[in-house]
Amino acid sequence: MVMQLCLGYMKGEQELAKDLSQEVFMSVWNALDKFKAQSSYKTWIYRIAVNTCLKYIRDKKGKLNITNVEISEEAKDEESNTTLQFDALYRAIGKLSEVDRLIIMMVLDESDYSLISDVMGISEGNLRVKIHRIKKTLKETLENEK
Repeated sequence: MVMQLCLGYMKGEQELAKDLSQEVFMSVWNALDKFKAQSSYKTWIYRIAVNTCLKYIRDKKGKLNITNVEISEEAKDEESNTTLQFDALYRAIGKLSEVDRLIIMMVLDESDYSLISDVMGISEGNLRVKIHRIKKTLKETLENEK
C-alpha cells in the first residue's frame, strides 16, 4: 500500500518510490511509541507516507524533473501491454493534485471508503463525488495521450 502511494506521488518512478517507501517505514519504526491508537495503524501509516512524499516534493521543488523515458523498439517488444498501461496510468495520476493523488492511490489499493474519508477528513458522500471526478479526469487524460 505504501509503495503504491509513493509510486503515485513519484509519477511511476520505481527507484524513487522504493526509497521513499523505505523512508516511510523507518519513520513508522522510529515513531511507534508515539502512536496513540486514535486511528487504525493503516490510517496512521498512510498519513506518514503522504507526509513523507509531500516533504520530498517540497524539498525537491524545481529539482524534481521526472521525464518520460523513450522506450526503444526492442524494449517495446519485451514489455507487456499491461506494464505500459500501468506506466500511462501512473503518469496520469502524477498530473493530479496532491489530494486527488492520495485519494486515487488509496482507491487503487482497495481501501474502504470509510478509511479514506478518515484520512482525508471529509464525509464519505463528498469522497464519492471526488472519486467520480478523479476517475473522469484520469480517463480524459489517458484518452488524450493515445
